[in-house]
Amino acid sequence: MNATDSASPRAWAAAGLLATLAGLAVGHFAAALTEPRAAPLSALSDAVIAVVPLEVSHWFIDLVGTADKPLLITGLGIGVAAAGAAVGVLWRRRPWPARAAVVVLAALGAAAAATRPGLGLAAAVPSVLAGALALAGLEWWDRKSENAESGARRAFLMVLGGVGAAALGASWWAGRSGPAGIEADRDAFDLPTPDVPAPDPGPGADFDVEGLSPYRVPNGEFYRIDTAITVPRVDVDTWSLRVHGMVDTPRTYTFEDLLGRELVERDITLACVSNPVGGDLVGNARWLGVPLADLLAEAGPNPGADQLVSRSADGWTAGTPTELVFDGRDALIAIGMNGEGLPIDHGWPARLVIPGLYGYVSATKWLTELELTTFDAYDAYWITRGWSTPRPIKTQSRIDTPRSKANSGTVTVAGVAWAQHRGIAAVDLRIDNNEWLPCELSDVATGDTWRQWRYEWDAPSGEHTLTVRATDGEGDVQTSDVQGVIPDGATGLHSVTVTVD
Repeated sequence: MNATDSASPRAWAAAGLLATLAGLAVGHFAAALTEPRAAPLSALSDAVIAVVPLEVSHWFIDLVGTADKPLLITGLGIGVAAAGAAVGVLWRRRPWPARAAVVVLAALGAAAAATRPGLGLAAAVPSVLAGALALAGLEWWDRKSENAESGARRAFLMVLGGVGAAALGASWWAGRSGPAGIEADRDAFDLPTPDVPAPDPGPGADFDVEGLSPYRVPNGEFYRIDTAITVPRVDVDTWSLRVHGMVDTPRTYTFEDLLGRELVERDITLACVSNPVGGDLVGNARWLGVPLADLLAEAGPNPGADQLVSRSADGWTAGTPTELVFDGRDALIAIGMNGEGLPIDHGWPARLVIPGLYGYVSATKWLTELELTTFDAYDAYWITRGWSTPRPIKTQSRIDTPRSKANSGTVTVAGVAWAQHRGIAAVDLRIDNNEWLPCELSDVATGDTWRQWRYEWDAPSGEHTLTVRATDGEGDVQTSDVQGVIPDGATGLHSVTVTVD
């Protein structure tokens, strides 16, 4: 059909935009009912992450930090919406090339979804539905636009907008309480009593200092770093954990199997390798789970298997030295966090928690698979992207308070320090360029948690530089050498400049 000029280019652009947005909303609704990772924008974002050059990825993460994924998906959404508006304008004069453009956009989304790890051809359906609705909407507008009154065109746009809004609302419902919702299952889960409770750190584990990070970080405030554009939504009733590879007897465990085993509770601090000096990508929590070494031992690991590859429901992988799983540390397959079931964002129904290693080589969320293999045979996700093979977490310390201003008089300077699996033996504070001053340390039960510190400073007026350093449980002092986070974690001393009034 050759449309007339009765509808302006602006009206055609609006029609294309709304048809595209309504299609995306319906596609995301279909994904929420089946597999949220198959949603068009989520799949496209995952595909971009998979193909973008490492230099660009590192630059973008350095620039925006943890906002990288929201900005990526927002940018793609704006791009697709703009493409839809352009298709609408093109359709006004050249409908067939415009139709082809819609098909190409839908095909890109479908291909991105179908090729994501852990998904298949069925994952293409949401993008196909999105393209079909956008195409149908523009066909309808084309038929109605010739000599149509502006009131009828406005009614059409309102109907299309209503379809998109309804689909978005339905997506929200489906993702939380509908057929694909898992929140209800997680909320209904009663965390079992541990067979082996965590040792009590003592009454002095938490200093009562305003602005100081608590000994245990609440779940809602605990840092989250992963590659998931859309958080995997795992059905606990069908979930299983497969143990295979270089083992005598491959095994598979259900969630009920884990609940029937000995459950150990431990306080363990996790840290991201991307955490800069003084950063907040670190936190301590109380975890409940199954000892990893005991479970792996039942499969009979081959002595030559020096790497344990863990896989997530979304295909992400981490590679852990096998010897560190069996050296006596409290490596867990965790099912609980701070007295409740794992939050969905933190790996429900099961994740790895291995003290002493950065998360990129140990802390797999939404865990589905454990493979015994070798470092020569396989490189996990971040190793292929320029990060080093596993290294111990580096000794770090941070000033939490004060950060910029203080009143003259006695000022409590406080923060946290960590060197997981070695522990913190001492923390020193330097004011301006004076000598190092020993700080008071909080109580801890093990070397696997961070430790609070504080110093009562008689602060004179003026501008002062505060610097902190820690000494680990092996007697090694935190280095002042400055290194960025790539390839194996940042080093240097945290300093803040404080103006005292």
